[in-house]
Parts: sequence; C-alpha cells; structure tokens
Amino acid sequence: MNKTILILLTLITFLSCKKEKITEIILIGTLHKPEPNFNSEILFDILEDIKPDLILLEGDSSFFTTDFKLKKALKSNETMASTKYSEKYPMTKLRPYGFEGRIQHRINIGSRPTDGLTTKLLDSLNKVNLLSASEANIFNKWQALIEPLKVQAFKSPENFNNPTTDSICAERQYYQYKMLTKITNTRDEFANRFHTKPNGQKISYRDGYQLANEFWDLRNQTMAKNIMRMAELNKGKRIVVTNGFMHRYYLIKELKKLTKGKNIILKEFYEK
Repeated sequence: MNKTILILLTLITFLSCKKEKITEIILIGTLHKPEPNFNSEILFDILEDIKPDLILLEGDSSFFTTDFKLKKALKSNETMASTKYSEKYPMTKLRPYGFEGRIQHRINIGSRPTDGLTTKLLDSLNKVNLLSASEANIFNKWQALIEPLKVQAFKSPENFNNPTTDSICAERQYYQYKMLTKITNTRDEFANRFHTKPNGQKISYRDGYQLANEFWDLRNQTMAKNIMRMAELNKGKRIVVTNGFMHRYYLIKELKKLTKGKNIILKEFYEK
C-alpha cells in the first residue's frame, strides 16, 4: 500500500513539474508588394524554414472565406506565400489579426483622406517657406527619416527585421503622428480646411489628422491583442505573424508587455 502511494506521489510530482510547451511568436516584417529582394517565393522559403503551426495575416476577416481560406484575388507577398504554404501543409491554419473594417472605419470617422491631405498641405507650405524654422525642422526630419528605411527595404529581409530598423521606424512614426500635430494643431490653415465625411458632416484637416494619430495607436494595440488572443488559443504552437515592417516596433513593444509572465517567447525568423 505504501509502495503504491509512493508511486502515485512520484507520478503526480513528475506531471506537475513537467513544463508546458512554450508558445513561439515569430514576427516577420514584410514588404506587401513583390520586389527582387522580397517576394512571395522568398517569404515562402522563410515559412518552409520556420514550419509554423499557425500563420496570422495583417488583414481582417474580409480577406478570408468562411472556412478560412484566403481569397484568390489577393496578391500580396503575404497572401500568396501563405496560400502556397497552407496548400503544401494543410494542417497549418491561416487566420486574420487585423483591425476589422479598418479602411471603411477610417473613411467614416474622417481620418482618411484628411491624413494625406494634411501632409500634402504641409509639404506645400514647406516648399514656399511658409513654415516657421521649428516647423520646417519637424517636417524635414519626418521626410528625411524615410530615406534610411528605403535603403533597408531594398536589402535582404534580415535588414528590415531587426532592432536597428525598428528604432528608425519608431522615430519616423513618432514624427508623423506626434510631431507633425504640433504644426497642425497651431496653424489656422489646418483648422480652416475641411473634408466632407460619408454622413455629410464636415471635418477639419486638423481634427482628421488628430484622429489618424489616435488610430495608429488603436490599430496597433488592437492587432497586438488579437495576436495574443490567438496565442492563448494555440498554446505550445509556433505562430508566424506577418506584418508590414513599419508595424514591427509597435507590435513588439505591445507583445512584450502582454506576454510578460506567460509561457510565450518572441523570436526573429532567423533565430534558431
């Protein structure tokens, strides 16, 4: 009897000490359109090397059929590579994690096209020297920050999937959504120009750009939460998250907070 109890206690101890398999989240920053240095075949080869159980795509449910097959008309690097991979490995699941109805939401609230109209107006003011010295410095810095990102984007994927490029993306987006508003929130040109929303209401460039600023945060935070939700539903699995590489810094920042204390690790696709 004592021997049986001892065996049971030993078995219980062994099972309780057995570690839960780690969930891996691998973020792959991408270029959406095919380029010689990054296209669907290159991404497919990366997926082949990783062998994911689940691939999450930046789009929303409109990208998928009811049985989670990607719609054939979609021709981005991510959709083509993921479709090819899932056809070769049918057990691999494909799921969306994007902000649902993102484009229409932005049109409805008026952040689109006011964001583009605002930066176009800023550019016009800058070219005719109507911005103050400090305003011009902000705008020129924002424009300049895209150049090193273009350089990285024409190299191999490792070059736009690393902390150095992430930090440039973070600074560039900070200037776009935080620093440019220091100009638009003080100059009358942006308060006195309007766009008409689908509901017939007018919205100023200033207010529309502020909404675009807020939506950048909301979109990325929502995507990070959706990634975490899928990770919780797929514990112990290897999950690839494809994302336009300008989002990487934000998603990594949010996921580091959300995965703290959980049996989840974040990895680069080139890490073994």
